[in-house]
Amino acid sequence: MSLFHWKSFSKKLCLYSWKDWRRLCSKVPLDIHKRSSSVADKTSSSFLSDVDNDKPVDKEFIRNFSIIAHVDHGKSTLADRLLQFTGTIAPEKFRDQYLDNMDIERERGITIKMRAARLWYRSKDGSRYLLNLIDTPGHVDFSYEVSRSLAAVEGCLLVVDASQGVQAQTIANVDLALENNLEIVPVLNKVDLTTAEPDKVCQEISQVIGIDASRAVRASAKFGIGVEEILEEIVHLIPPPKGQVEASLQALIFDSYFDPYRGVVVFVRVKNGEIRTGMKIRFMATGVEHSVEQVGILTPDEVVRTSGVLSCGEVGFIKAGIKSLHDAPVGDTITGCDNPTQEPLQGYKPAKSMVFCGLYPADSATLFENLRAALERLSLNDSSISFQPESSSVLGKGFRVGFLGMLHMEVVKERLKREYELELLTSAPSVVYKFRNFKGEYFMESNPSKIPNDARHFEEPFVKLDIVCPDQFNGTILELCQNHRASLEDMRYVSNGRILLKFLIPLAEVLTNFYDHVKSRTRGFGSMDYEFHSYRPSDLVKLDIAVAGDVVEGLSCVVHRDQAYIKGKEIIEKLKQYIPRHQFKVVLQAMISTKVIASDFIQPLRKDVLAKCYGGDVSRKKKLLERQKEGKEKLRQLGKVRLSPEAFAAVIAQKF
Repeated sequence: MSLFHWKSFSKKLCLYSWKDWRRLCSKVPLDIHKRSSSVADKTSSSFLSDVDNDKPVDKEFIRNFSIIAHVDHGKSTLADRLLQFTGTIAPEKFRDQYLDNMDIERERGITIKMRAARLWYRSKDGSRYLLNLIDTPGHVDFSYEVSRSLAAVEGCLLVVDASQGVQAQTIANVDLALENNLEIVPVLNKVDLTTAEPDKVCQEISQVIGIDASRAVRASAKFGIGVEEILEEIVHLIPPPKGQVEASLQALIFDSYFDPYRGVVVFVRVKNGEIRTGMKIRFMATGVEHSVEQVGILTPDEVVRTSGVLSCGEVGFIKAGIKSLHDAPVGDTITGCDNPTQEPLQGYKPAKSMVFCGLYPADSATLFENLRAALERLSLNDSSISFQPESSSVLGKGFRVGFLGMLHMEVVKERLKREYELELLTSAPSVVYKFRNFKGEYFMESNPSKIPNDARHFEEPFVKLDIVCPDQFNGTILELCQNHRASLEDMRYVSNGRILLKFLIPLAEVLTNFYDHVKSRTRGFGSMDYEFHSYRPSDLVKLDIAVAGDVVEGLSCVVHRDQAYIKGKEIIEKLKQYIPRHQFKVVLQAMISTKVIASDFIQPLRKDVLAKCYGGDVSRKKKLLERQKEGKEKLRQLGKVRLSPEAFAAVIAQKF
């Protein structure tokens, strides 16, 4: 650009104000920005100046609710706007994703752990209401956290992106809410986008989910549009808590964590009665009794109540000097020892691990006990983790750990690395298989290396898979699922141009890269959700990998018989790249029981023993070559090939 043109262009820039340029760049009307600034400028003094958080609240003015949504539909942003609008968080302390307090949550932009917050709101009718918000994750791997949150509330906000519409995880979360008989308040978020189609999405919600969305609030959490209307809907549509203050104590444990100074801190929702400091309580599932030392509320920071009372309908925490999390399991019912209740509350279904892999410290000699301590502490904060010790001939001593899914596995590994400074090596992820031995006895095993060679009649876990995508990608999705041994169960349109596909598919096929394939084949417009269905018979075989005649335990896997040769050949080719040459020929084999289905070898290093033979009879050369041949054969019989942990990890990373 010439100097003359640049000067004329700069003069045009000066004609616009900063607000004009912000409006033009974002293509958002100017009144949206004005509304956003008014919400952000609201301070806590306008609402909380005459509120006493130390006193129990009449349950008629309490509303307990959660926010459920598909990933990236604006759930965390809406929670931020609610905290700002009600003045719960002072402006100078506020940050985006305020309820996500882990670094990994903020970096990935997802919610992993539920968190409760206490909000005060003065309605247009003049009454002041206490709103207990329990934030929930949105990814399918953390649906267990969502179920725990929904069991502690009376209603929920269903947030749907006005530009993307109903997604697979939206349907799954609504099903969880309906199971708990909750009042569902639909909210259309991101109406400020140029691609938003609120009328079409309202029709989708009514057709697919069966909820009347004609009165759905149209909002933009990013710019603060519709926040006040959402609060009014919460106050008038979600019912107040049921229960009686005079009744026997019934409190549901929906979360907990371990404090090294005060023991286990228990988060509770009081259904009946009240909890007081000094009273003796009993955990009904374990029968353990403790005396309450402190009770408090979540603002969302923990604030101890000097009055020492947590009443019916409220959400808060209890500190009672509990030394072990097993004494106060999540989902248990707390009651009083003096006037105990006879029936416990309906708790949670225990978390069922879906994916298993081995975790091994890089230095097994010194860090094994550190890994054990780290897993025990992490399980106090995440009760869905299960682990048991195991050992590997390649990686040494470690643990077999169960996770809810692949994302859950990645998050746990990252937390172990960051919070406990552990460098870990992992084995290939697998699922739990059922099989029968030659005696007809059934067993279940998640570690393929421990499955005997005579195992037969395999059964593997199947999941119900829902995929929502534009109908133009119907063919490519059907092809993808067919290649992963899926069977089509149902297919219907959720709106004009968008289709819902229901499959029954082996869980092992969904674990690795399947979601990436769905996204790539639908150009990013597809979404998926799955849940466990049942165990079904499959033509599976145990595939062993042998290096120089020795089976490498960590590389054993269970595969479909039709894919055994292809996968065995792939593993052998990867091993050939990472195993160095030895003085003898190293044979690589893929085997089903004792039958070799694929084989390759690594050429040995060769010394030129004839270099010094500058003359003489040919028999002398033959004698040297025969001696070398005998030595190499002896090395082949006695020599061992040690697969280094680095090579093992590289093969696992590329293969699985």
